[in-house]
Amino acid sequence: MRVFVTGSGGHIGSAVVAELIEAGHEVVGLVRSEASADAVAALGAEPLRGDVNDVALLRTTAEAVDAVSHLAFDNVAAATGGVGAAADADRLVVRAFADALEGSDKAFIGIGMGRTGDEELDRRLEQNPRTFVSREVAEFAARGIRSILIAIPPVTHSDRDTHGFVPMLIDIARRTGVSGYIDEGQNLWPAVHTLDLAHLYRLALENAPAGAQLIGAAEPGIPVRDIAESIARHLGVPAASIPADTAAEHFAPFPFMGMDVTMPNEQTRALLDWDPTHLTLLEEIDSGHYFA
Repeated sequence: MRVFVTGSGGHIGSAVVAELIEAGHEVVGLVRSEASADAVAALGAEPLRGDVNDVALLRTTAEAVDAVSHLAFDNVAAATGGVGAAADADRLVVRAFADALEGSDKAFIGIGMGRTGDEELDRRLEQNPRTFVSREVAEFAARGIRSILIAIPPVTHSDRDTHGFVPMLIDIARRTGVSGYIDEGQNLWPAVHTLDLAHLYRLALENAPAGAQLIGAAEPGIPVRDIAESIARHLGVPAASIPADTAAEHFAPFPFMGMDVTMPNEQTRALLDWDPTHLTLLEEIDSGHYFA
């Protein structure tokens, strides 16, 4: 297949491009810079210089390929409090893709969760404005598009990960002299190795049915205290509980320490015969590259 990948020069996107190329697919990768264009070309893909908000370019390119994997998102704006505006911009992007792909039965892979049927879980998901973009993608199947949603866990780890949860925790531990967790640290974070996630993207492209909801977590939930203690051993600092009422100040500017979520993956494993084989999160931390 000929696949259009947005965000192709990023942490996850570059791994997806490499996985698709290795499996024999052709890839057109949307990139913003010359450096990213060179990196994508080195993987064997065709770089396309442009902006993800150029909806005319997106439509034209989508019409000329067999599938779209949409990974680009304004994470910088989201991290600085502009997640609502970034989600609004992303909604216009996915609508442009839907207009181009309608009635084609081509695959469109988006990020996130559609409605789960669990009222409490759906309410919690709605606290993230990106959820409403995901729900639009879930409805594409009714428009003759093989729409697929992949829920990506908050920790996607590998030596490509330079700005995620783990690097931020390490930076905070270095700055404060403490590798902290909130209260007992029993809140859970799901995780996946970047290359296992990329493999799931390829399996989804090749085999997932229209309307599929896939869970991209290799590990459904890891206690945050275990993560903090592993970081502490490598930095030679104490691991310590931070009271909830001072956590926001201690972990600033990282607002996600109290996140507590699990992502069971049994259905995804069974549907696509997905078998993650790379390092677990704690094995990844122990490999040492995060501390270089």
